Amino acid sequence: MRILALYGSTRRQGNSELLADVVLEGLDCTKIYLNDYHIEPFRDHRHDPEGFQPIQDDHADLVRQMLLHDLILFATPMYWYGMPGNLKNFIDRWSTYYADMTFKDRMSEKETMVVITGGDEPHVKAFPMIQQFYWIFEFMGMDFIDYIIGIANNPGDILRDSTAMSKAKQINHQLKRR
Repeated sequence: MRILALYGSTRRQGNSELLADVVLEGLDCTKIYLNDYHIEPFRDHRHDPEGFQPIQDDHADLVRQMLLHDLILFATPMYWYGMPGNLKNFIDRWSTYYADMTFKDRMSEKETMVVITGGDEPHVKAFPMIQQFYWIFEFMGMDFIDYIIGIANNPGDILRDSTAMSKAKQINHQLKRR
């Protein structure tokens, strides 16, 4: 199984990355930090006569990387009760490939997981993000296999969330048995 971890945080070694790394410990995984790449925002040209035009950024290369993997783990903090802009831009831009139905077909072969951390009642306030991911994956025909929501605000706080850490270790064990 080929695993891709997409880290949506705007900083390295954040809580969502630390929690995702527990899920991925000992597994062969490609890690992509979206903040290290240039991704232009989505501009909707679906109904323009010329359609979408090529954009000079890193998005197409990241999509090619994503298509090479079987399982995609989205790791993100909760910023203002939603996903960070770089991750949202990355997903929004999938629309530019949607006219090519092979993209949706290839994406429908993927399994997905989501890891979210936040400091303001994340088990309540991050749940709309889980629903958002659910509907994105459902639309694309992707298999949403699991998620973890962790309580963390300051650097390293996630290491004290025993429930999230336990679930991350459990998922890691399940992935190693595949």
